[in-house]
Amino acid sequence: MCSIIGYRGNNSAAPIIVKGLQRMEYRGYDSVGIATKSENQILLRKGVGKVVEVNNAVQLDKLPGKIGIGHTRWATHGKVTEQNAHPHSSNSGKIAIVHNGIIENFEELKSNLQNKGFDFQSETDTEVIANLIQLNYDEALGRIPKYPFEIFDAVKQSIIKTVSQIRGHYSFVAIFEDGTIAAARFHEPLIVGVGKNSHYLSSDVLGFIEKTDDAIYIDNEDFVILKPDSTGVEIFGFDGTPVKYQITKVSKEFADVYKGDYAHFTLKEISEQPDSILKAGNNDQIQQFADSIKKAKNLYITGSGTSYNAAEITKYLMSKFAKIKINTVIASELPFSPDDIEQNSTLVAISQSGESADVLEAVKIAKKSNTSILSVVNHLNSSLSQESSLVIGLNCGPEIGVAATKSFTSQLAVLYKITDKLCNGCINPDWEKISLVISQILSNNSKIKEIAKDLKEVSDIYVLGRGIHLPIAKEAALKLKELSYIHAEGIAGGELKHGPLALMDSNVYVIIINPNDSTYNDTLNSAHEIKARGAKIIGISDKESDVYDHWVKIPSIDESLYPIIEIVPIQLLAYYSALEKETNPDYPRNLAKSVTVK
Repeated sequence: MCSIIGYRGNNSAAPIIVKGLQRMEYRGYDSVGIATKSENQILLRKGVGKVVEVNNAVQLDKLPGKIGIGHTRWATHGKVTEQNAHPHSSNSGKIAIVHNGIIENFEELKSNLQNKGFDFQSETDTEVIANLIQLNYDEALGRIPKYPFEIFDAVKQSIIKTVSQIRGHYSFVAIFEDGTIAAARFHEPLIVGVGKNSHYLSSDVLGFIEKTDDAIYIDNEDFVILKPDSTGVEIFGFDGTPVKYQITKVSKEFADVYKGDYAHFTLKEISEQPDSILKAGNNDQIQQFADSIKKAKNLYITGSGTSYNAAEITKYLMSKFAKIKINTVIASELPFSPDDIEQNSTLVAISQSGESADVLEAVKIAKKSNTSILSVVNHLNSSLSQESSLVIGLNCGPEIGVAATKSFTSQLAVLYKITDKLCNGCINPDWEKISLVISQILSNNSKIKEIAKDLKEVSDIYVLGRGIHLPIAKEAALKLKELSYIHAEGIAGGELKHGPLALMDSNVYVIIINPNDSTYNDTLNSAHEIKARGAKIIGISDKESDVYDHWVKIPSIDESLYPIIEIVPIQLLAYYSALEKETNPDYPRNLAKSVTVK
């Protein structure tokens, strides 16, 4: 979703805010803007486009002042226009706000504010918060003496009243004319960075990690006030009660988010997989997970997008090797069938960010059935982690590319390790060998680049797999859609004659995931049926066949382990196809890294 940031310190705010927004741009990149306090007024600049583009056009980083806020937008309410870009100021111009999330009752609030004489300049729900804070702030000032030291009380009371009036999931940062900054969190991430004589407010540690690795993770239904003439942080519950907090050290690995010699973060992250799968999980955590799963009365696993595809593979693994039944649940669908979760069950929740709104909602529903939550996440201080009784970290470092790559294979590595514990070492993966195999695939990408050229004008691709390869077919299709904007669909090989075969003709490409394992012959027969209809076939296999128009060779490996390696060439194919179509693989249109709103 959107990224928000705030700064208070001794240095010029604008360059720090712009740099922080650049590092968080994967969260949203439709538009960008900042506001600073300078000489008792709020200055604001914004525009449509990415951070660098807008900064070059309007010089965001030249705004004066040592206090400020900033935002990159992923549009929800209102079109992608300069008018709808954040920050939004109140009618008086004395308050400006940046916001991540959705205000569900904004139309009702907007109508009430209009009746009180407030005008609106945008189509966003965010502007409602700005004017609501102004209304409540002005009312608070009217009830207390108008001395400078009383502004704090007015700010505090305005935030308490505002959060009692708005409904939805949100985090916001507001800057007041005197330089006071206030920020509130309700189910959307908000972190305070604590530096030397400086403070940062951000959606993500990437917003400030270059400046400090000390962080305060704001709990749900808490708000923060930073006074302009103080070096302290004051945190309150939504009822106004002071909240004690602790400062946490953030891993410095999150500071390493530079592309280096790579053209894109996506390629860099694909290339990091030989190392990232080795780091995935922790042996003690793996054992604890396995022990909890063994005790589970009923077992469920959930995720969204790529994480759900990892969940589907887990179902195959645990059923075949550990003889454990696990039910997969698409996170976004659980609200429509909450009774699917039986009382006193165990739910394994998978999420790269740990902030996915659908996954968090699924967890909330599951907890109503007294369900124990086990999570697999990359961000150990995420909202999902806080909701879980046990957490396993992916340990794959920051993933900036919107399309999940290394986080997916790290998820698989963790889930394979758990399954191996459950079946007392019956899989026994040689992770060093798997790492070497992935390195071999990455080093032999010339064929993939050639195929990508052929796909430049292709509108439809089907990816066929059987058994444990079917979730990989679905993940492959997802990567092609995300990065190259080609319509792609993952289909079960056995379902070919139940509809999909009607779509096969000379205009269609089909990717066949066909390692030489127990599914090989059946899948090859399907390939021949497709070939007979004129479709072109890309074979992902360790065994060559004349039926393939293009053969992408993968090394032979133990049958159960193919899913970890066979996705890698398709990640590369999606990436190079994006380049051929002149799209930006790091920032696919209409998508954001972490979907924190429903």
